[in-house]
Amino acid sequence: MPFRLAVLAAGALALAAIPCLATPQRPFLTLAEAQARVAADHPDLQRFLPQQDALAAEARAADLAPPLTVRAELADFLGSGRLQAGRSAELTLSLEGLLERGGKREARRALAAARLDALGPRRAAAQLDLFAETTRRYLELAALQARQPLMAADLEDRRRIARAARQRFLAGAAPEASALAAEAEVARIEAELAASAQRQRAAWHRLSLLWGGNTTDAAMPVLEAIPATRPTLPSLESLRAEIGRHPDLLVFADEARVQDARHRLAASSARADLAWSLGLRHLRAEGDTGLVATLSLPLGSPRRAEPAIAEARALQAELVLARESAARALEAAATEAWWQVEAQGLRAERLEGAVLPRLERAAAGAERAYRAGALGYLEWAALQSEVTAARLALLEARVALQLALIELQRLTAESWVAPAMPHGEHE
Repeated sequence: MPFRLAVLAAGALALAAIPCLATPQRPFLTLAEAQARVAADHPDLQRFLPQQDALAAEARAADLAPPLTVRAELADFLGSGRLQAGRSAELTLSLEGLLERGGKREARRALAAARLDALGPRRAAAQLDLFAETTRRYLELAALQARQPLMAADLEDRRRIARAARQRFLAGAAPEASALAAEAEVARIEAELAASAQRQRAAWHRLSLLWGGNTTDAAMPVLEAIPATRPTLPSLESLRAEIGRHPDLLVFADEARVQDARHRLAASSARADLAWSLGLRHLRAEGDTGLVATLSLPLGSPRRAEPAIAEARALQAELVLARESAARALEAAATEAWWQVEAQGLRAERLEGAVLPRLERAAAGAERAYRAGALGYLEWAALQSEVTAARLALLEARVALQLALIELQRLTAESWVAPAMPHGEHE
């Protein structure tokens, strides 16, 4: 049963450079490479191989016919009177078997085949969830790496402010408190940068654990950058159609076939199996040999089969309701993710196009005014804080958009790629 298992690997983070934040380094570890490592190593996917072997063995067993039995029976070989010394012993050799009725063998084969087929959607769903988790952890580290140059740029601005404040204090034009406050802000951002480096190492450890990597021996790679634009999403109406192809719902379809096969197997037991025996009996006293044949048919099979049939019907009805419940939950979560992509995309566009340029111009003007003695330290420092906060908010919006996009792709088993800028290009 085919599935689009490249849903996240191809485009959950078709990553492009963030304007003014990109590093010139070439990505060392791409998302596709990370997911390939996970697919090759993670036990959640590897465990399906022995499960497949076990179900294949079960299918072979289901195809076996009831065994034939060879029976030897010796009667009256010890006793009293005429039975002494085995003079009247009877030896019977017979071949026994079971004639299955009601299509039991076909029902067993259908059940085993359905269970084997159901393994594919379950593996697809597990891989989809695992790729989504890989992408989230990859995005976490990519966001921390993107935050690093932001904080470094803020640190340079704060150092410039601190130098200017110290010069004004030495010139007697401002109190030392302004210089000390500016220098304390420099120390705070330096501490934040050091903590960010630690958080990056922790995020790299969490990511590499997915493929059993040893972060003590492997240097932390440079990842691809966060996309700067949002993708074009399908309408909510078409989104509902995509949800129907999600592996979680395909699992229900295969489970329905399993339950149908169980029902047919239970129904087949309503027809009793016919046990037969055919053999030869030798009478030692007379020296004669005769043919022996027996047939046996149990009574009350329909009554005994009725509970299993009722149980199978109830499980089929429950499965229909469970699928409907899962479909509604998927649709609700996908709709929420769709709106999150739209909302965070709009937020990022407004921050980038309207908020950040104005704040940057205001901060540049505040620096000129401060150096000219027309503005105090607090006003310049406050504007610089606003600039940094807006840059971090822009990164946060883009990360939130990608997280919502990851969830949307996981729920719909589809991939949408944002238009990417060439590596190293800036707006």
